[in-house]
Amino acid sequence: MGKINIFIFFLVAPFLALMLVSMDFIEASSALSLPLEDIQTDIKGLHEVTENFHEDIVSLENQIYKFHEVAKDQRETFNKQGDKITELSDLSDKQKAFSEDIYEKKILEMLGPAIKAHISDKVEIKIFELEELGYRGYIAKVKLFDPSAFKVAIAKDELGQVETVSSMAERNNAILAINGGGFFSTEKNGEKYVKMTANTVVDGKLLEPFYQDGENFFFAGINKEGQVIGNVPRKLEDILNLDPYQGVSFVPMLLKDGNKIPLPEPWKETNHPRTILGSYGNGDLIMIVIDGRQGKWSNGVSLERLQDKLLELGVKDAYNLDGGGSSSFYYNGEVLNRPSDGRERPVVNSILIYP
Repeated sequence: MGKINIFIFFLVAPFLALMLVSMDFIEASSALSLPLEDIQTDIKGLHEVTENFHEDIVSLENQIYKFHEVAKDQRETFNKQGDKITELSDLSDKQKAFSEDIYEKKILEMLGPAIKAHISDKVEIKIFELEELGYRGYIAKVKLFDPSAFKVAIAKDELGQVETVSSMAERNNAILAINGGGFFSTEKNGEKYVKMTANTVVDGKLLEPFYQDGENFFFAGINKEGQVIGNVPRKLEDILNLDPYQGVSFVPMLLKDGNKIPLPEPWKETNHPRTILGSYGNGDLIMIVIDGRQGKWSNGVSLERLQDKLLELGVKDAYNLDGGGSSSFYYNGEVLNRPSDGRERPVVNSILIYP
């Protein structure tokens, strides 16, 4: 009987062990399992987050679209404003050109018909006869397109020398020339030396040390932009501040900004041949030579009377260059005026205009 019980125990033991292991596995599985309600809650929360994120994306897309539309509108507005600015600029340019044309016509009406003319990519030149009661001469109205067309030439290209205006013009292939600054004779190293009055600038360089005295010599010429410049310098900086390109000196100044400059007493009323450099309000140059000391041909003109004539012609700034027998007006191969010496007087420098 005992043996039977032992046999039955060994027979049933594996099944009891399997049952015990199964029960432990069920308990362990129950311990490891996640609550269904928690999972469902988490899934619901994730769904809500996803929906919110989707709504944010849609809102961002709408904002981007609105921004794009605003940018598009602003671009169209900017383009329209740009077109309007261009239109106004073009209109301004046309009005400016129209005003310049009117100004030019008024000048030409005062000067009368041109007797000679020349135009190139560097310069436009118109020559006029000047004939008033008691005097006559010639006027050149010069429009510089290139400042290099204006040049101060030195006699024989050497300080201390003299040469006629026509000789300097032809030697330098100039089309137009007038005499320039004043001069006087002296000696240097025991030989005759003709010295230029005060200050002369060629190609931006002062040729001699700065000079000024009680005569109040002006300096006049053009700057590197081709604009007429001038003042009565008291120190070197007064010239350098003008950014001079070419210039000469003499006395006196006649007009500044359309106003008469008081004249020295000895210069006021006497009639003489004159040479003038000046400018109009539009920047054009005016170069004048008036004959004198020749009876019925031309007596010359006083500076007071000349100031009035220059204002009548619309001149803004004007400078009285060396006159008398020095006054010469050369154009395209010939001297047009009648120098008072009966022939050209050799001078120290000339103002040349290249074709």
